[in-house]
Amino acid sequence: MSDSLLQRSVTTSVARNLATTTKTSPKMMSITPRLLLSLLPWVQVNGGTYRVNRTKIELSRAERIEVDLEGGAPSFTPEALRSVPLFNRLPETVVSRMATRFKTETVALGNNLIVEGAEENEFFIIAQGQVEVLSKGAHGSDLRIALLTDGEYFGEIELLTNRTSDVTVRTITPCTLLTLSRNELDAILAETPNLQHEFQKAVDEHLELLTTVNKYGERNIDLVSGFAENVEIPETFVDYSDTPREYNLSAVQTVVRVHTRVSDLFNGPYDQLEEQMRLTIEGIKERQEWEIVNNKKFGLLHSAAPGFRISPRYGTPTPDDIDELLALVWKKPAFFLAHPKAIAAFGRECTWRGTPPPTVNVFGTPVITWRGVPFIPCDKLEIKSRYNSHRWLGTTSILLMRVGEADQGVVGLHQTGIPGEIQPSLSARFMGTDNLGVSSYLLSLYSSCAVLTDDAIGVLENVEVGYYHDYAHRELGGFNFGLGI
Repeated sequence: MSDSLLQRSVTTSVARNLATTTKTSPKMMSITPRLLLSLLPWVQVNGGTYRVNRTKIELSRAERIEVDLEGGAPSFTPEALRSVPLFNRLPETVVSRMATRFKTETVALGNNLIVEGAEENEFFIIAQGQVEVLSKGAHGSDLRIALLTDGEYFGEIELLTNRTSDVTVRTITPCTLLTLSRNELDAILAETPNLQHEFQKAVDEHLELLTTVNKYGERNIDLVSGFAENVEIPETFVDYSDTPREYNLSAVQTVVRVHTRVSDLFNGPYDQLEEQMRLTIEGIKERQEWEIVNNKKFGLLHSAAPGFRISPRYGTPTPDDIDELLALVWKKPAFFLAHPKAIAAFGRECTWRGTPPPTVNVFGTPVITWRGVPFIPCDKLEIKSRYNSHRWLGTTSILLMRVGEADQGVVGLHQTGIPGEIQPSLSARFMGTDNLGVSSYLLSLYSSCAVLTDDAIGVLENVEVGYYHDYAHRELGGFNFGLGI
């Protein structure tokens, strides 16, 4: 055997058995910066309940109609028609009969449903799809004034009057619509002649109410101004809602179990119980942020009023769409909240237009801004995709909010000082050791979120995140706005 093959020292693989390795604490990929929890102002809620008092809404707000698309033909409950303010005061019998007379229509892309200047006497509910509402501007051009999507409706005024339409409504995707014609409504009233007077009275009351409320549905405050003398000063008062919204603190809980043999014998260099608690708390905080965004009772996505929900004009989130969102929440907007892929999609649109957004540091994290308002990344705004195996393509939402009690914005709710508290509103309680030597610890986090006024939060819905511009083949001087044309 040659000298070069003789072992001349102990090998490193064997020597490692005598060495003390340097270890890290356990790492977990699901931990995120959770910037939303840091940016929300937190309000102490004694008694676990937070009541939001508002002024009384005299005119009910327009709500989206929940349409059930399962089981074949789309359908909705008769009570859902009361989501339309004009129908809110109608007799129960009329509303029930109207709900049974709707017809289902499938309309292709690019069809005009209502034409400006024509007499249209039909009411439409969008079961699925999108339509655009156009109107002639001061210079004769067709201007898009609204984009309507699932659950929204139009044509209710034209259904009850003989006036010509002042807008054009056109499908921009294939649509499934529920329609009710004036002839059908007349037939319903003919079947119940004793209710015709109540029907007309309800409609007249609604139209009269429109003249006494502001654009938010609140009663106008009677005032007088000017230089004229001997003018009688009007009397007024501000009424309050008799059914204020109450938010109860929601709990995120789990039980951490650690065998005493583990915590007794394998406690160095890291405390096993401490690491189990630390990682579990990280998971609890992640779930807390998810609940604040997605919870159906108090989550931000579900708290946005229908009037403060818009869709992008061409799918991708362009600067125009973000400006439109800023126009909705224009009173001291604090920050946007968006999935990182949505932020990337917006960044691509800005780059394509030659307007790359500036960045700022938020808690040490660089984020882009638009009009000085930062985009906060949050993966709890999930991406909806028809491809179950690929969650990076599809649509999501972008939120814009105002925060703080003083500004009638969004606030987080918690209660500090609870028994066993280890962090604000987070407690840990020892539950005992069973006869197998396993110790149990109950972790409880109490929190919620409240939107103080409707205009404190706006949502850009149906945001497409998977489109990329093909710079090499784009037409010079043309703008395709994410359509790839």
